[in-house]
Amino acid sequence: MDNESKKEVMLERMKNKKKEVKVVRKIVFIIALFIFLIGGIGGFIAYNYVKNALEPLDPNSEETIAVQIPIGSGLDSISSILEKNGIIKNAKIFKYYAKFNNESNFQAGDYNLTKAMTLDEIIQSLKTGKVYREPLFTLTVPEGLTLDQIGAVIEKRTGHPADDFVKLVTNEEFVDRMMVKYPNLLTEEIKGENVRYALEGYLFPATYPFYVEKPTLEEIVETMITATDKTVSNYAELLEAEGKSIHWLLTFASLLEEEATAKTDRETIASVFYNRLDAEMPLQTDPTVLYALGSHKERVLFEDLEVDNPYNTYQNQGLPPGPIANAGKSSIDAVLDPAKTDYFYFLADKTGQNHFSKTYEEHLQKVDEHLK
Repeated sequence: MDNESKKEVMLERMKNKKKEVKVVRKIVFIIALFIFLIGGIGGFIAYNYVKNALEPLDPNSEETIAVQIPIGSGLDSISSILEKNGIIKNAKIFKYYAKFNNESNFQAGDYNLTKAMTLDEIIQSLKTGKVYREPLFTLTVPEGLTLDQIGAVIEKRTGHPADDFVKLVTNEEFVDRMMVKYPNLLTEEIKGENVRYALEGYLFPATYPFYVEKPTLEEIVETMITATDKTVSNYAELLEAEGKSIHWLLTFASLLEEEATAKTDRETIASVFYNRLDAEMPLQTDPTVLYALGSHKERVLFEDLEVDNPYNTYQNQGLPPGPIANAGKSSIDAVLDPAKTDYFYFLADKTGQNHFSKTYEEHLQKVDEHLK
């Protein structure tokens, strides 16, 4: 082969090599692009998978699920239990999330958790031993309010018209439904002949957390009835032993709540009422007169005391037909554990301090001393 032919062969080989290099580069580029795309898609899928696993299973769920965390459970077993009970989406993600945030010291126990809880809320619950959720808003119902006043609070906080609230709590069909649902709490006594409102005094004063943006009026009212039911159920055995009813308890407690001031000794006031009941004396408590009148007044006049109404304890002996307001736990406790005294009279001075007397003459002296 002459030199010219050799050159041609070499040139041809060089051309072919360049082509091969281009082809290899293209193949490498395509493979790299493919790997990148697959990696990107995989990363996107993985990101969404983890993101979804970190979110509540069902943000709108109100169903509570009983979950038991046995003593000695580690993070692995706790994660598995939560996934098995349908509280979280993925046990591994929960475990790594807890580890990443250095969360530990989880407590064994029985929990009522929901699918709407975030991982942080679940972790907080397991660390404190109490179910913890961040409410969307809270509703505070103070002690000593009537149904009409509670309606005004609900309207201001939720936007539900107070009139709609009153219509609901006085609706016979709704009341009957609640009586079926809470038979130990809502007895036939709430439908007594002279009872003004069946549910008066049965909506417990407390701060209520809500986990939906706009709870219905029925949800709000039933939440408060549930709180009353849970509170008074603790006194069921004591009431049965005393031969007293829940209606009697809430009625008596509402009188203490309405007579209370910041410095009031509820136990001593309760003793005054007990002493009067035992002596068959009228209770003569002004809040019952105001309830009978259906209006608030700064001062009860003598003519008001003569109003002909079953709730007027100046004209009728014994307790009124039903509660005149919602009573808090301290007033309920005072009814069941009153002080032992010989007092039959009391008055609150302008500072809210109470002064108790054994006789009417002594009471009049204290009226002159503290109120004139």
